[in-house]
Amino acid sequence: MRTAVIPTQDPPTEGELGTSPAERAEERDLVFEGFAYQCRIVRQPAPLTEPLVLLGGSSQNRYSWQGHEKWLSPLCTLITVDLPGYGSADFLPARYDIDFLADAVAHMLGELDVPKVNLFGGCFGEVVGLRFAQLHPSFVRRILFAGAAKRLPSLYTDAVPRLTQALERGAIEEAADGLVQLFMSNPEAGRVRKHAAVARLLRNQFLTQTPDEIRKAVEHNTRLTTHGPYRPLPVPEVPSLVFTGEYDTLCTPEMGRELAATMPGARFTTVKEGDHLVTVERRAESADLIGRFCTDRPIEDLPYCNAVEAL
Repeated sequence: MRTAVIPTQDPPTEGELGTSPAERAEERDLVFEGFAYQCRIVRQPAPLTEPLVLLGGSSQNRYSWQGHEKWLSPLCTLITVDLPGYGSADFLPARYDIDFLADAVAHMLGELDVPKVNLFGGCFGEVVGLRFAQLHPSFVRRILFAGAAKRLPSLYTDAVPRLTQALERGAIEEAADGLVQLFMSNPEAGRVRKHAAVARLLRNQFLTQTPDEIRKAVEHNTRLTTHGPYRPLPVPEVPSLVFTGEYDTLCTPEMGRELAATMPGARFTTVKEGDHLVTVERRAESADLIGRFCTDRPIEDLPYCNAVEAL
């Protein structure tokens, strides 16, 4: 049983803090096993909870969570990272597996002298985050995963060869269209907030990738299909929540439940009018859900979520 720690007052607002998250942000250059990588820290001088590490998907970088900072930075210090092989970090050959990336997260926290964190992983970030929690449980205070699964979705494994071939022959528009179809739900599945706008944003992001980013994307797919996303290792018994959009067709709600069932005491829910990119489509709501969970505030009966399930 855990004791709830409920703040006696509302979290401070950005204005009350006196400085914006961007003004409190700092960058660190780190090296792990010969590979350079970078992290971003937005410090909170009066935190209500442990620092929050945000591990995003393979197409996200350490700046992808700036849109969430105005809701999350009043609560705690935020840490985002470009791990080796991603973002602006050094290229990482596919022979380096998920364990290596999990160890890099532990290396970062050691370098930052952060002994305990709230851990969030979205999409591929969940793969790294879960392995980190399994291999380095002493760092973990709470776990949140979004758009998560313990097995590679058939949509992904079917698409990887086509997308890789398109990227390798320079058919960037074809690859971009395929990636948008992969990550976003079919419009007929149900109403998704900002679906068209996010689809345009995602397509433009893929179309403007640099040659280095394309090379890393191809290597990422090789790494994930070669080593797999999951190892049946013990998961620390800490407060845990898995969520996704109710119309997620890549890592479906059923896959999220399957993952949550492997985590002691985990709860599961879906966010209304969202799909796999729910943290982008419903940014304020997903930030609120993450913040509530990290500060032990109630997450039941939220107007933007379906029922919270205990698995």
